[in-house]
Amino acid sequence: MAPVKLYIYDLSRGMARALSMGFTGRQIDGIWHTSVVVYGKEWYFGLGILNDIPGGTLLGPPLEIIEMGETEVPEDTILEYINEIRPDFTPDKYHLLDNNCNTFSNKFCEFLTGRNIPDYIINLPADFLSTPMGRQFRPMLESMFGPSRHP
Repeated sequence: MAPVKLYIYDLSRGMARALSMGFTGRQIDGIWHTSVVVYGKEWYFGLGILNDIPGGTLLGPPLEIIEMGETEVPEDTILEYINEIRPDFTPDKYHLLDNNCNTFSNKFCEFLTGRNIPDYIINLPADFLSTPMGRQFRPMLESMFGPSRHP
C-alpha cells in the first residue's frame, strides 16, 4: 500500500481570493493547479504528463495537501497506466476549461484510489463561466482553446 496525496497550488497566489468577488460577483478562492503524489513522485499535466520530486516543481511547495487514501496499484502498473493515458494529455490536447491539470489529477486519483478530487476544484471552470465576466471571457477562451463542453 502506498499513500496518495493531492497537491493543490493557487496559480493566482491569493489574487483570486482577494479580487474575484469584485470582478465576477462570486467568491473564487483560487485558480487551482493540482498534482498527485504517489511512490515519491509528483505527477502533473503540464507540457504532457510529467513528474518531479514532491514540492520540486516551479510552483514550489503546495498551498494544501489532501490525503486521497492509499493505493494497492504497484508502481510498474502505474507507469503502464500513465503511458496508456499519455495521448490524452499532450500539449495540443490541453484545454483551459476541459482538459487541464485538474482533469488529469482527477482521472489519476480515480485510478489509484477510486476517489475524485474535490468538487470545488473540478467545478471551477463551470463556476467561472456562470458569472457575467465568465460569459464575456468565454468567446476569447474558446478562440484560444476551442469550444468548451461546459454549458
